[in-house]
Amino acid sequence: MIRIGANPIGWSNDDMIELGGETPLEVCLAEAKEAGFTGMELGNKFPRQAEALRPILEQHGHGLVSGWYSTELLVRDVDAELEAAKGHATLLRDMGAKVMIVCETSNAIHGAMDTPLSARSVLPHEVWARFGMRLTQFALKLKQDYGLTLVYHHHMGTIVQTEAEIDRLMASTGDAVQLLLDTGHIFWGGGNPARVARNYKSRIAHVHTKDVRPDVMQKSNGQDWSFLKSVLEGVYTVPGDGGVDFPTVFAELKGYEGWVIVEAEQDPAKANPLQYAKMGYENLTRYLTDAGFEIAQ
Repeated sequence: MIRIGANPIGWSNDDMIELGGETPLEVCLAEAKEAGFTGMELGNKFPRQAEALRPILEQHGHGLVSGWYSTELLVRDVDAELEAAKGHATLLRDMGAKVMIVCETSNAIHGAMDTPLSARSVLPHEVWARFGMRLTQFALKLKQDYGLTLVYHHHMGTIVQTEAEIDRLMASTGDAVQLLLDTGHIFWGGGNPARVARNYKSRIAHVHTKDVRPDVMQKSNGQDWSFLKSVLEGVYTVPGDGGVDFPTVFAELKGYEGWVIVEAEQDPAKANPLQYAKMGYENLTRYLTDAGFEIAQ
């Protein structure tokens, strides 16, 4: 069974809080529900205490799906990471979430407006084993202490950006580390989302669907823009509005059960959030239905 959720980044951006900064959380939740979504990931306007967040989400007919957590396992040990993650993991557990979205950001540049993507750090060969061991240990403790499955979010501007780096991550970690398949980041990173889905189907526990506008991507690559400049220029959009071949991706995900999220950051002043939310939901529903998935209402 598939459930379709949304990330509030289409209404209010976490990396550039001025984008959609004036939009109340209640507007985001109401419009997401109007578009058809039944769950939300965390954003910067969400209360971080379960007793405060639960009634707000329930009022708008949403469950909490998950939320991003930035690890720094390259520079701190597993015990220090667990202590840093305690509040976040507790909130997810108390809200009934099943997965915790994780990305290593200790040396990431995706949040720097003036730093081109070519300046991102590439993890040296000899560091992968240690990073993979720490990430696996962290994932095992999250499952043991909070009942949460770690899903790793490969992301532009980080050490896991390319398809080859996804391969390296998967080879360097145990099965406790699951993969968040993000169609837009793979496509822009030069990879093939369907191939990644085929290769790691057994370890994919969460899915983000965003599309990529090829013309903007080509300008970004050619002129070496930063991640944030590329977002402002419209590199990302909702499923069905760009170059990603979603039918092929979902054909490779036969048997997947869980959440499929529309997570497509755009400038809300240029891309009306409700309009694009409806477009994304309708297109995604059609792709999933055509692929034979059953969607929970």
